Amino acid sequence: MRQTLLLAACGFAASMSGFASSTYSRDIQPIIAMHCVGCHQPGAIAPMAFLSYQETRPWGRAIRQAVLQRSMPPWHAEPNPAHEFRNNRALSEGEIRTLAEWVEAGCPEGSPSAPLKPAAVAGGWKLGKPDVVVEVPGFSIPATGLLPYSFLIVPLHLEHDTWIRAAEFQIDQAASVHHMNAYVRPAGSSFLAGEPANRIFSPTVAERGRRREGERVFDRRQMLLGYEPGYQPMAWLPDGGKLLPAGSDLVFEMHYSPSGKAAVDHSKLALYFAPAPPKYRVLAIDTLRDLDLNIPPGDAQYVSNTSFTLGSAVELLSVQPHMHRRGASMDVQAILPDGHVEPLVRVPRYDFNWQTTYVYREPLQLPAGTKLESRATFDNSANNKSNPDPQATVRWGDQTIDEMHIAFLELVLDARADPEKVLVAKPRMIGQGSGQSRR
Repeated sequence: MRQTLLLAACGFAASMSGFASSTYSRDIQPIIAMHCVGCHQPGAIAPMAFLSYQETRPWGRAIRQAVLQRSMPPWHAEPNPAHEFRNNRALSEGEIRTLAEWVEAGCPEGSPSAPLKPAAVAGGWKLGKPDVVVEVPGFSIPATGLLPYSFLIVPLHLEHDTWIRAAEFQIDQAASVHHMNAYVRPAGSSFLAGEPANRIFSPTVAERGRRREGERVFDRRQMLLGYEPGYQPMAWLPDGGKLLPAGSDLVFEMHYSPSGKAAVDHSKLALYFAPAPPKYRVLAIDTLRDLDLNIPPGDAQYVSNTSFTLGSAVELLSVQPHMHRRGASMDVQAILPDGHVEPLVRVPRYDFNWQTTYVYREPLQLPAGTKLESRATFDNSANNKSNPDPQATVRWGDQTIDEMHIAFLELVLDARADPEKVLVAKPRMIGQGSGQSRR
């Protein structure tokens, strides 16, 4: 019935408009191919495919509304003329106008065209055939309830330092996965030390935060890759990669949010080895965060600020804002040693359901002494339709009924450089005086 109504809507628009300035084959299919089919194809995140005119036309009215409202394709960062993003999905004003006029003209096909063919992938992997695949060994997700973070330690049995040029998540039960992170745990690390390998377990927040006195930050753990709704896989740099030290393990941090239907998750992580040691090392950090959130009930404009200072010169490859359902906006900027303020990412309307990693076309040079700042706003009022409870005082915590303020960063440094020198001071650990998780 819905499809019939949408088709009728296109036909009604055609009879009223009297013009057909755009056709699917000539004007619309190229836009769909560039901006839409990555998600709108069988097996991808979108609920419908847009590979052919027959598949696309019934959604004409919905497409027009979505592009005019700028809700699709999902892209929430404001334009930054000084720094282009490599993965920018936003439509140009001309493309938006073309799509709207096409629908207003009745969605004409023009000369018939062959359906789009998504790039061939090996086993569903968008980055090609992997060198190693690690699979979650069947996590049973109940239909309802709050689940604590679950962890899985997977020994890699690496006899020497190994560089990877890319990694990719393949999420099995996307409707029930809040997030999934993969960490590299170097040999001798205190991170979850003594916990069993190859078995899923749920430690307390305090157990997760334990560290050895004097332990270096990146000798404890290094973030490899994170998945949140909206994740899109991408290789890091042509001559850059992430390091898997000899003897290290992979540690999966998995947070499931039951969706109303019981399921068993078999998500996978693929690793792609670099053909040779790269010139640059990509280092992911999550230290630009505010653990002291204290959002009063009903507060519609709560502001959270956090910062840290770079101890050595680096380049910035990407920024990913992360908050939960009360998150409203986030601005990340760099204050250079000479006082110059460099805007990095501004997200005025944060969307928890589509969390983008904003990857710069060219990594940004940041000298030693640069102060990185993140300013986030939260809406804990009843006007926020996503708010779990406007009457609650909200603090840092694991669950979506709690909140977080993190700007995940990927930094680029010389492959031989000591990553420890990036941080002027050791960051406070989660579990050491931070907000309480609903555990």
